[in-house]
This record gives sequence, C-alpha cells and structure tokens, in this order.
Amino acid sequence: QVQLVESGGGLVQPGGSLRLSCAASGFTLDEDAIGWLRQAPGKEHEGVACISIYGVTTYYVDSVKGRFTISRDNAKNTVYLLMDSLKPEDTAVYYCAVAPICRSDPRAYGPWGQGTQVTVSS
Repeated sequence: QVQLVESGGGLVQPGGSLRLSCAASGFTLDEDAIGWLRQAPGKEHEGVACISIYGVTTYYVDSVKGRFTISRDNAKNTVYLLMDSLKPEDTAVYYCAVAPICRSDPRAYGPWGQGTQVTVSS
C-alpha cells in the first residue's frame, strides 16, 4: 500500500520561500509519477505540479510556473516542491499523491498524503 507523508509547510511572508517534502513508500510500476495538489480556502482541489520517476515529465499549473520547482530524489524516495516568490493566493493545504503519469486533473491521482498547511501572509 502506497504511503505518502508531506512536511515542510508553515507560515511565510509574501515573496518568501518554502520547500515541501513528500516521503513515499509502497510504489508499484503503475504509479511512477508524484504530484503536488492543493486546496485553497473555499476552492476546489487543484493540481499544482507533477514529476515522473526519472524527472523527464513535469507539469506545472500556469499560476506557479517560474516560481515553483518540483524535483525527485529516488534514492531517498522523496519528492520536493520548492516554492519561491510565494503569494497570498498560494495559501492552501498541499498534498502529494501518485498517478501512472502526470496529469493536471486532481482526480487522476490515487490516495493522497495527509497534507501540509502553507500560509502566505504578512
């Protein structure tokens, strides 16, 4: 059974940075991509970024392109999301989840982790 544990969230001022981590275990060959998803207050879940097992395929939602970077350390079974130039609208609970391939639709992903709160505020 796949297990995903997010960490690294917190409170940061606008323009600041955070790095989220997703520790993963229990993968199968059908689940070679890990995505970061988020739910902002009062909004639906949104696919933020995704990376394939070798990092060849990546996806970023338009609103974070140039600011967020997803990476993967297979030796540590960990996926990271480096978030730079954070904006108040980035405030959300961030989750990682697995999928066969990267997709923008959150519904394409399997079981998610527990989530980590990111709050961007002055």
